[in-house]
Amino acid sequence: MAAVAAMATTLACYPRLSIWGNRSAPVWYLEAVIFFCSMVLWGFVFAWHTTYTKRPVFALKIEPRLFTVVTVAGIVVATGLHLFLDPSLRLKVPEDYPADSGQWFALVLFSLAFNQLFLIFAPFAWLIRLFQNRWVATGLTVLFGVIILAIKIRHSPTPIPPPLLATLLAGRIATGFLAVSFYLRGGMLLSWWWTFLIEARHLFDLAGQP
Repeated sequence: MAAVAAMATTLACYPRLSIWGNRSAPVWYLEAVIFFCSMVLWGFVFAWHTTYTKRPVFALKIEPRLFTVVTVAGIVVATGLHLFLDPSLRLKVPEDYPADSGQWFALVLFSLAFNQLFLIFAPFAWLIRLFQNRWVATGLTVLFGVIILAIKIRHSPTPIPPPLLATLLAGRIATGFLAVSFYLRGGMLLSWWWTFLIEARHLFDLAGQP
């Protein structure tokens, strides 16, 4: 199961890797790295998530009320990011923003296939196995996402002003807790829907482009 999921992740990541202009290795090498890393990460998820949470990884039946809550929350968060954060961040890290619909599609696939696995699904599975406490695992999963964001910002060629940095970190903490909560209550499908809604905000800027 982990190998099949890793293969799907690897294929979904290909469009993003193929348009990465400053990559330091050929695409086939990066794809191989993602495959083997993803197989380990998916192994964590399939081995420990259901065992320690008593919830399925894929919940095919999602409560309409929960789906509505996640949809509304996703639209609200996406709108807030689009109006208040994206204008400043686009000037600081333009490479994080798609220039056309093709890039947007590639970024969304990568986010759904690998980012969620690396930042939410696998860390939570490993931490819930280690501590056997849902609240501890949730908090440390969110902390892991904040650390990854801080590392990315530290290596950014353009410095981020302190107020913007504080807003980014606070936003990552808030959305991190929401993401884990939605994942636990509705499985991966609901988590992917939440992520898709947030990424869909870029379509406002791409509207009208070929």
